[in-house]
Amino acid sequence: MKKIVIYGIEYRPVEKSGNRALIVVDRGWIFAGDVTEENGRIKLSRAVWVFRWTGGQGISGVINDPCTDCDIRPIDDVDIPKESEIYRIAVAKNWGLK
Repeated sequence: MKKIVIYGIEYRPVEKSGNRALIVVDRGWIFAGDVTEENGRIKLSRAVWVFRWTGGQGISGVINDPCTDCDIRPIDDVDIPKESEIYRIAVAKNWGLK
C-alpha cells in the first residue's frame, strides 16, 4: 500500500528502518527512541520527549517526520515498566532527532 486517504487527509506508511518507535505511556507521557525490551522493561536510547504538539490533528499529526507542530525535547535514556505502555507506533529511524 502506497497511501491511504481518510477524510481528505493523506497518510503514507513510515519507511521503518530499525526499531525506533513513539511510545505513549500512562499519565500522558509520550516518548520516542530506539526500543529494546528486557526483564519486563522498555528501554529507549536516543530518546526524546514529546512535550506538546499543536495543530489539532491528534496523534496522526505527531508521527509526521519532521513534526513541525511539536515541541520535542531531548532526554536521557528512558526506562519504562512494560505494563505502563498504552500503545506504540513505529517511526522513521531518526524521528525527533535534530
